[in-house]
Amino acid sequence: MDEKVVVVGTGLGGLTTALRLARRGYQVEMVEKYHQPGGRLNQLKKDGFTFDLGPTFFSMTYEFDEFVKDTGLEAMPFAFRELDILYTVHFRDTGKRFRIYRDLDLLAQEFETVEPHFKEKMEKFLGSAGTFFHDTEYLVLKRNYDSIFDYLLTLLRVPLKHSPKLFRSVWTEMERHFESREVKEIFSLVAFFLGATPFDTPAIYTILSYTELVHDGYHNVQGGMYRIVEGLKKELDKAGVTMHFDTEIVGYKADNNKLMSLTDQHGKDWKADLFVVNADAAWFRHQIFQRKKFSEGRMDKLKWTLAPFTMYLGLNTKLPDTPLHNYFLGNNFKEYSGKIFKNAIKLDQPYYYVNVVSKSDPESAPEGCESVFVLCPVPDLRYKPDWSDRDEIAGNILRDLSERIGIDLEKHLISKTVMTPLEWRDAFNLYKGSGLGLGHDLDQIGGFRPKNFDEVYGNVFYAGASTVPGTGLPMAVISSKLVVERIIKAYGSLHT
Repeated sequence: MDEKVVVVGTGLGGLTTALRLARRGYQVEMVEKYHQPGGRLNQLKKDGFTFDLGPTFFSMTYEFDEFVKDTGLEAMPFAFRELDILYTVHFRDTGKRFRIYRDLDLLAQEFETVEPHFKEKMEKFLGSAGTFFHDTEYLVLKRNYDSIFDYLLTLLRVPLKHSPKLFRSVWTEMERHFESREVKEIFSLVAFFLGATPFDTPAIYTILSYTELVHDGYHNVQGGMYRIVEGLKKELDKAGVTMHFDTEIVGYKADNNKLMSLTDQHGKDWKADLFVVNADAAWFRHQIFQRKKFSEGRMDKLKWTLAPFTMYLGLNTKLPDTPLHNYFLGNNFKEYSGKIFKNAIKLDQPYYYVNVVSKSDPESAPEGCESVFVLCPVPDLRYKPDWSDRDEIAGNILRDLSERIGIDLEKHLISKTVMTPLEWRDAFNLYKGSGLGLGHDLDQIGGFRPKNFDEVYGNVFYAGASTVPGTGLPMAVISSKLVVERIIKAYGSLHT
């Protein structure tokens, strides 16, 4: 008889883990709190508009190629679309707008008036980041660790020339290479992609600049990012994997060092031989297993990523001069970055990201309309538990955006949905509303992250953002590969 696996959560890490295991002969069943699959990689349909709920673009598409090969799929079940203009950055005080091209010559033209010899400086910066990436991708990033000691031994194999990056921040690294405020602020935005700021993110993450500009670029998905989930679900259906929605795990039953079943909100026990948790690995240990090491007091002391404040706007007008991906910055970057985490600055002039969804996928909005997604990184619920000012904050963003693009958006709003950290927490069990799980400080990466195998129950494993290797869509796919490696090592493949 096949070994049965219950996967808790249908985020990208859970979906890819489930298919990898099904292809190896395991009987897989999935349970999901939300009403449809995808986790944060989800979709909202409302008033004739369609929005991606969370991620809107990504890099390292070759991790999906590896997944397709590993699972024996005949073809990718969704179509990538490479971006020539990665994103556009707008400055409030100067009114300047910079297009971030992947083509280095076009990019250099954007900055020729503010950063002399930009191309030479950028090539040197990217060369350093690229060398670090290739020296560590397989050595450190794409591997399991059985202990902190195992991780530290691995770090000793990293070439010594990279060690200064461990002790510098992303911002410090930018200051070593560039002079202009605009260049430093724009290319340190990669820290915000990790849910942090460039002043508290290690310089090793400048590898993201290398992946976006050189290694793989940025991509989105034809028809919207949710096509990834829809494509994977079709393959899982073919593989006989069943999914159960509106099913929240609230308890468990165990026998010594073996988990016997997980219990949902209706009292039903989900029994299996193995369990893979795609809920946040730290949250699950805290909330379900109630481990002392993951008590609320200890959880609150960990470094969590910023929380999302998101808006999904349907407009009855076009935005001809607003590109697909945009960042709107102010004139107090250092102050804002230093204070936003702990709610020490007013959100009257926030920094935010805008994705005009219908620029890429016209079917996401009715004829003559635009579908617009807005993300503003905000403090999590540890620092800002009260979101009764949600309408005021949303209004501040709308007014600021209206002024900067020259269109009164309030007059053209025909659909509006706002999600604060409270809604994100409740929809996807995000600890204190943190958007991307645990942060990536040096003491929270690699072997220091919550392990992808359970400390007590030998038949419980974890995949997703708050375990190895980290946050982001490609990291979730790598996470599934690593956890399946552990399972196969312990239990073997069931194919004859």
